[in-house]
Amino acid sequence: MYDDATKIPPLTGLRTRSSRSGCRIAELEALGRSARMFTTRHILVVLALGCLQWSLVGADIAKPRIEVFKSKRQLHFFDGERLIKTYRVALGTNPKPPKEREGDKATPEGSYFICRKNPKSQFHLSLGISYPGPKDAERGFKAGLISERERKAITEAHRTGTTPPWNTKLGGEVFVHGRGSKPDWTLGCIALDDSDIEELYRLVPVRTPITIHP
Repeated sequence: MYDDATKIPPLTGLRTRSSRSGCRIAELEALGRSARMFTTRHILVVLALGCLQWSLVGADIAKPRIEVFKSKRQLHFFDGERLIKTYRVALGTNPKPPKEREGDKATPEGSYFICRKNPKSQFHLSLGISYPGPKDAERGFKAGLISERERKAITEAHRTGTTPPWNTKLGGEVFVHGRGSKPDWTLGCIALDDSDIEELYRLVPVRTPITIHP
């Protein structure tokens, strides 16, 4: 007779208890469904994270490349055109301008490549960047910072995919390394958290292209 439990007459206590028991059962069933949904979602998230970790550790990266966006403090790791992962980074203590000379504490801008890997870096692990490159050499030669011999040596290192001279007035020894991604604290290098550089170090071979944007 009654669709709403609040309309049941006071004398029909049995029906009231039955209704309340039904509500409790319904609540328990709802809680059970929520728990099952939460457990399922939790498992899916864990599996997804596990698959991502496996894919990064054991991945066959065909065309690795790196892009750094200084203004965003981000390093993007790609396989060809496919973005694999984004990392937070710290820069030099003079972060806005491009590096121009030794000691300016600026991070370079331009197109380079990873020219060496150092498993015994004082900053955990490190990937050497091929700064200075040909454009830096031309600029430095015109500004009287380097000699013709140094300009040619930098250009030849770029052509052969080797480490350029790091002892000129243009500066050098710029790395992607560990020891923390904030705040900006390096002398011009690009710094990641240690767990991130461990991951990147495994995936990045020598001669991987790296482009550094403003």
